[in-house]
Amino acid sequence: MIDMSTTQASRARPSAIGSGALGAALPLLVLLVIGVTLPLFAGGYWGVIATRACVYWVLAAGLNLVVGFAGQIAIGWVALLTVGAYTTSVLAAGNVMPPLHPYLALAIAGVVGAVCGVIVGLPALRLRTFYFAITTLGFATIVTQIVLAWASVTGGGVGVAGPIFPAPFDTQWGFYYFCFGLAAICTWMTANIAKSRFGRALTAIRDAEVAAEANGISKPGLLVIVFLFSGATAAIAGGLFASLQSYITPDAFTIDLSVLFFISILIGGRGSILGPLLGTILLTVLPEFAAPLVAWSTFLYAVLLLAIVLVMPGGIAELLDFKSRRPLESNRAIIPRPDLLKRLLGQDTAPGTLTLEQVALSFGGVRAIDGLDLTILPGQVHGLIGPNGSGKTTTLNVISGYYTPQGGVARLNGVALTTLAHHARAHMRIARTFQTPRIVGEASVLENVMIGGTIDGRGTFVESLLALPRHWRDEKMLHETAMLALSAVGLEQLAGVRADRLQHSELRFIEIARALMLRPAFLLLDEPAAGLSAEEIRRLGALVVAISQAGTGVLLVEHHADLIFDICHHVTVLNLGKMLAAGTPAEIRSHREVVNAYLGG
Repeated sequence: MIDMSTTQASRARPSAIGSGALGAALPLLVLLVIGVTLPLFAGGYWGVIATRACVYWVLAAGLNLVVGFAGQIAIGWVALLTVGAYTTSVLAAGNVMPPLHPYLALAIAGVVGAVCGVIVGLPALRLRTFYFAITTLGFATIVTQIVLAWASVTGGGVGVAGPIFPAPFDTQWGFYYFCFGLAAICTWMTANIAKSRFGRALTAIRDAEVAAEANGISKPGLLVIVFLFSGATAAIAGGLFASLQSYITPDAFTIDLSVLFFISILIGGRGSILGPLLGTILLTVLPEFAAPLVAWSTFLYAVLLLAIVLVMPGGIAELLDFKSRRPLESNRAIIPRPDLLKRLLGQDTAPGTLTLEQVALSFGGVRAIDGLDLTILPGQVHGLIGPNGSGKTTTLNVISGYYTPQGGVARLNGVALTTLAHHARAHMRIARTFQTPRIVGEASVLENVMIGGTIDGRGTFVESLLALPRHWRDEKMLHETAMLALSAVGLEQLAGVRADRLQHSELRFIEIARALMLRPAFLLLDEPAAGLSAEEIRRLGALVVAISQAGTGVLLVEHHADLIFDICHHVTVLNLGKMLAAGTPAEIRSHREVVNAYLGG
C-alpha cells in the first residue's frame, strides 16, 4: 500500500471521499426516512402506489447498472419481470410440483431470472446500440408467447394467482415494508457497485471502451456478472409484482411498462443512483395525477424523453449536481512532480524487452506496416516518428492488441503478445494513451485515474456488492495510488472535478496519470504533446524522462520533433509502413532521407 504524505493529496482526500460521500448519501437518507414514515401520513390508495414504486425500483436498480452505467440499450427488460412473476406464482401455486413456500419460490425466481438475464444479455457482447435493444424486445415477445402457449402451467390468457406472503407481510402496509426493504437493499448494493472498481469499469466500457480494454478491463466478463445481477433483481421484482397484483395475465406485462423502466433511468441520469430512483418514483406516481392521459402514455413517455435529451441531457442527476456548477480557477498551470514517480513506479522485477519482429499489416491494398523490427528497452525513451499515414499509431495498436498483424509477432519477455486478448496486455504491464483523450467525462478526475488500477483490486464483485472488508481495502489502496499519480502529473488539485470540465491539456495529463496506475513496464504514448503550449511540452518532456528513469520503457509517437530529439535515447523513423531510419537523435537529425521525407530542410 502506498503512503500518501503530500500536502495536496491530504487536502484532496476529505473533499473527494468525506464530503462527497455525505453529499451523495443525504438525499438517499431523506428518501429512506420518508419511506419508513409513509404509513403515518398516507392513505391506503397511496400505499398501493408506493408499493408499486418500490417493486419497480427493485427492477430498475439492477437495470440501472446495465443501462445507466454500462450504456446498453436494454428496452425489453419487462421480459425478466414476466419470468420472475410467473416463476414465483407457478411454484407457489404448485402447478408443476408440490407448492413451495413463497419466499423459496421468490428465491428460485431470482436464480431463473439471473440465468435469463445472461441469455438476453449475451448479444450485447457482439451487438451494439439499437441492435441489442431489438434483441431484448424480441426476448420479451418470446416470453409472452411461451406464457400464452403453456396454458397448463401458466393459465395462458386466463392467468394465474400471485403468491401471498405470510405474516407480517400479508397486510397492505406489511407488504409495503417488505418491498421497501428489498428496494433499500438493492439501492445499497448498486450504490456499493457504483463506487467500486466494477462501477468505474462499467462507465469506462460505456464511454471509453478502447481505453477500458487498455486498462485490463474485460468487457465480456464484467457484463455477464452485471446481467446476472440485473436479471435476478428483475425476476424478484416480478415475484413482488405478482403478489401486488394478486392475479397476473400476459396483458399486465406490456411494452409500455418496459419503456417506463428504460426511460426512468435515462431521465434520472447516466451513472447515477439517486437520479434513476427519483425517475422511477416520478413515472410511477405521475399517471395518478393525469389518469385521463393514460391512453397516451407511450406518446407522453416519448415527449418526456425528447425533452430530457434536448433540455437536460444529464437528467435529474445533472440538475442536482450543484458542485459541478461552481466555477473553476482560471489560468491553471500543470506542474508535474517527477520526484514522486519512484514511489509510484517501483519495479519489483526486471521488465524485460518489448520487441516487434517482422510485423506486417495491410488494410485492403494499403500496406500499413511492412516488415517492421522494433526493440524498446526498459528505462529508455524510444521515439517513433514519420509523416501522417506512416504507420505509427498502427504500430501502437498492434502492440496493444487492437490490430492483429498478418505477419510477424510482438513479444514481451518471450511471450507472444499477438496470442493474448486485448485486455491481457495490461496484465503484462503495458499501458498507453491515445491521440484523442479517452476519458469518462461524467466521472471525476480522480475516478478516471482510478480506472487505471482496476486490475490491481483483489475483491470480487460480490464483495463489492456487499461492501465487505476487501472491497474497502481495494478502494483505499486505489484512492491513495490515484492521488499519488495525480500529484506526479500536477493535477491533484482537480481530483474532485468532473473530467468534462477540464482543458484539453489537462485531459492529456489525466491519461498519463491513469496509465501510471498500472505501474507500467512499458508505456506507449500517442502524440501526448498535441494541443499543448510550449511550456507544457517542456514539462511533459521532463515527466516522460523521469518515467523512463524510474525503469519504465517508453515508446513515444510524436510530431513535435524537438521534443523527440530532446528526450529520446533512440529514434525510429517510419515512412509508408517501412522503417526509413533508426538511430540516436543526432544520427536521425543528419540522416538525408529523413530530412527529405519528414523533417524538411
